[in-house]
Amino acid sequence: MNHYYPDNEYLLYNPKASKNNLFTSPAANVIEKRPKNRINTFFYNLWRQKNICKDIVADKIDVFHGLTGEIPLGIQKTGIPVVVTIHDLIFLRYPQFYTFFDRHIHKIKAKYAVKNSDVIVAVSEQTKDDIVEFFDVKPEKIKVIYQGCQNVFKQNFSAEAKSLVQQKFNLPDKFILNVGTIEERKNILTGIKAIKDIDTHLVIVGAETSYTQKVKEYIAANNIASKVTFLKGISNEELAMLYQLAQLFIYPSLFEGFGIPIIEALFSGTPVITSKDGCFSEAGGPSSIYVDATNVEELKEAILRVLNDEDLQSSMIKQGYDYAQRFTPQYIGNSFMSIYNQCLNI
Repeated sequence: MNHYYPDNEYLLYNPKASKNNLFTSPAANVIEKRPKNRINTFFYNLWRQKNICKDIVADKIDVFHGLTGEIPLGIQKTGIPVVVTIHDLIFLRYPQFYTFFDRHIHKIKAKYAVKNSDVIVAVSEQTKDDIVEFFDVKPEKIKVIYQGCQNVFKQNFSAEAKSLVQQKFNLPDKFILNVGTIEERKNILTGIKAIKDIDTHLVIVGAETSYTQKVKEYIAANNIASKVTFLKGISNEELAMLYQLAQLFIYPSLFEGFGIPIIEALFSGTPVITSKDGCFSEAGGPSSIYVDATNVEELKEAILRVLNDEDLQSSMIKQGYDYAQRFTPQYIGNSFMSIYNQCLNI
């Protein structure tokens, strides 16, 4: 935003410093704001959920934007225009993947946010439809702004650098890739079943959950450990190079708010196979292949089709990269600034 609209000042309210510095900006007009006293520093969640309103008023901001599906309690009383981004309502669409407590808390926060904001931003048409369905919100209050990905996935790495990454993780020359937390909703077990009898190797990058044990038990029972590599805790540069090394990216998730890994793959020049329902076609575009995420044979056939057809691969790569150009920082920045101006009647 600050790159395309440098005349504005952007205050980033952060209740607590993270162990790793996830974001830095050399721009003087991007300022990180923390709790101002010991009480709010210690009770940082209380500050984030309510007490932050005093700081927002004191800082004389023009528009407040809640980026993570929630807004502070009482902010509507300040008279400051409020925008909130809702990434997904998976906790309502697939409640079985959440604990009762998590479902309850997420619902309370989301319901309050959509009711008390001036504009709701959804990251996909699917999420917009879910907001309308579950919270009875008028569609005209919701604007869809697609997400992008980090610039590292748009870089071209040298063959030498990619070879070093391949050697570091002991990967074969040809492999297919999956990226995302290894959890039931993301459904990578279907992907493993699909490649069981295919002459290929699957690299899975993501944090492990209890579902991982189920996945590894299947691998052990079918004696295919040599066909699957699990990686976690790798750098963004290494991940970007894995995308560029992969023959194919598979993403058989049951449901997402948008599916950023799909965008990462498209920018990396990697063909994509993903699920045919939900938001996936919004992220993958017309050149990606869509399958029933629960149908092992359908996924298997799609994988074989791509791996055995170089012309198809080339077409998917070119068209996918062209489609990904709509998910650029300039598009996102322009879209948000239009909303902020709308809130200020500019």
